[in-house]
Amino acid sequence: MNSDPFEQYEQLALSFEDIVTTKKQDLIQENANMDGRSPCGMMNKFASEASKFYTKTELLSDEAKQAMKDNFIYPHDLDYYATGTTTCAQIPLGKLLQTGFHTGHGFMRTPSDITSAMALATIVFQSNQNMQHGGQSVPAVDFDLAPFVKRTYLKILKRLNSYPLQWTNEEKSKQAWAETERATYQACEAFIHNLNSMHSRGGGQTPFTSINYGTDTSKEGRLLIKNLLLATQAGLGKGETPIFPIQVFKMKKGVNYFADDPNYDLYQLALETTAKRLFPNFSFIDSPFNLAHYNGTPESEVSYMGCRTRVMSNRHGEENSVGRGNLSFTSVNLVKLALTSSSIAEFYHLLNEYSEIIIRQLYDRYLFQAKKQARDFTFLYSQGVWLGGEQLKPDDTLEVILKQGTLSLGFIGLAECLKALTGNHHGEDEESWKLGYEIIQFLRNKMDDAAERYDINYSLIATPAEGLSGKFVKQDQLLFGEIKDITDRAYYTNSFHIPVHYSIRAIDKIRLEGPFHELCNAGHISYIELDGDVRRNVTALDRLVKAMAEHHIGYGSINHPVDHCKVCGYNGLIDEECPSCKSTDEGDFHRIRRITGYLVGDMSKWNSAKMEEERDRVKHGANK
Repeated sequence: MNSDPFEQYEQLALSFEDIVTTKKQDLIQENANMDGRSPCGMMNKFASEASKFYTKTELLSDEAKQAMKDNFIYPHDLDYYATGTTTCAQIPLGKLLQTGFHTGHGFMRTPSDITSAMALATIVFQSNQNMQHGGQSVPAVDFDLAPFVKRTYLKILKRLNSYPLQWTNEEKSKQAWAETERATYQACEAFIHNLNSMHSRGGGQTPFTSINYGTDTSKEGRLLIKNLLLATQAGLGKGETPIFPIQVFKMKKGVNYFADDPNYDLYQLALETTAKRLFPNFSFIDSPFNLAHYNGTPESEVSYMGCRTRVMSNRHGEENSVGRGNLSFTSVNLVKLALTSSSIAEFYHLLNEYSEIIIRQLYDRYLFQAKKQARDFTFLYSQGVWLGGEQLKPDDTLEVILKQGTLSLGFIGLAECLKALTGNHHGEDEESWKLGYEIIQFLRNKMDDAAERYDINYSLIATPAEGLSGKFVKQDQLLFGEIKDITDRAYYTNSFHIPVHYSIRAIDKIRLEGPFHELCNAGHISYIELDGDVRRNVTALDRLVKAMAEHHIGYGSINHPVDHCKVCGYNGLIDEECPSCKSTDEGDFHRIRRITGYLVGDMSKWNSAKMEEERDRVKHGANK
């Protein structure tokens, strides 16, 4: 970033020294899902810092470099920029399982039962994780796996028919379904265990995986959903809460929303599972901006990446999620724009200027990604994970198929931005809320306009800032000092969220954040923080989920303490002492908490900004 090359190399060498000594938590643990102290994690971090250096010096435009240096913008996953990877993909799992696939050596044929199908699903996740720098998700895992539940049933029934049993066909069918249920549960259990134990990216990271489900009303689909939830409730080998896959239960009126809906019982089971294990989260097909894409087919149902990413609109093909994803995203620092401005008019002038810089930077990155060849991402494209990829020859470049993806502008710190502009954030004052909405509407309009100008799927994302929440504020503190309720914490508030430290009723938080979901068409999430053991009050969870639906939340989750004692296996709320074995050693406890959409069972891997944010989180209370 500095014009002096010797100073740049000196800074890089200092970063390497910090990696070797593991002294800087924020450097080695930018991502809580990676163990920066492990040999592979450390090696990856060396590569990451060197790759960022190359990208900054060789690949970014002068205006983008200057905007980064001035702390106004931040291109995410900068270390993967030079590799040409894209961010994430919604995997067409059903298609891959029906046709079979290659992983690099040998062909994986179509599975004959649910056990094999779910084993291969983990291989798909692991293989594709090495092709992209973000997460992998399945849009409708219940519909994708239901055929293999049916195959299991038919295989068992065939075996029963080969025995000299004096059973009626109804008795044989009943026995076959009972055995199918046991096999499906074991397959789901293995699926969850595998996704929490296998590694990708040279052993440095558990695959970042998500699954969407809840709307398949067939006997096979319902059985699959039920056993996924039961296996999640059971936990891992010693009762630990599984952190992957991130699970999203899709809500739909007429399917699982009302008491007489066919999957209402599965929704109730999902609430019980959330109360015990924090997953599943909930998405809402009936929210107007999601319902606009729905035509009654599984493919048209909205699906989310667990962190929040959403891909639906498409200028170059079908408007759904399947086989598509985000290409890259860059965030703007709303707080610094506000602190630099002497008036709201000047703020909008700067916001327009830096939005245009981001639009150009995203397009430059897209052009760089598009020059890569299909052979550079053998699993992602040649196996047809990405829509149309299987039609490419190995030396073909990627322009045609990458147009199906999205380029996204993100933002951080709306709350602190409004504090700087008006003296109140959008949870404190109605006029400030209106200004906040107008600011995010302005950004959405910029993305819609860019989509027209460039004929690319530009979109607006509510940034899932993990490392960035601390990076932006740390530099701003050097310039502005610590300004009360603006720069006096170690983090900026994520996207459009009401600040985590602000006391507000749950229903008011939902009501105030709901309208922003429609504006952020590339992804959004809202959280409610509860206290105590909510397993005893599932009815309260139901009220909160229904409130999210009523206020047009697209994707939401409910946070509450989930602790695990490693000594005796107790699961529940642990204060200073385990209620079961009376251990008081903090090292004996897993404290499961959510960070930017996913769970982490060891908060020692969090960066300092997110640690402080977690400590500041106030409870909204189910009955407030």
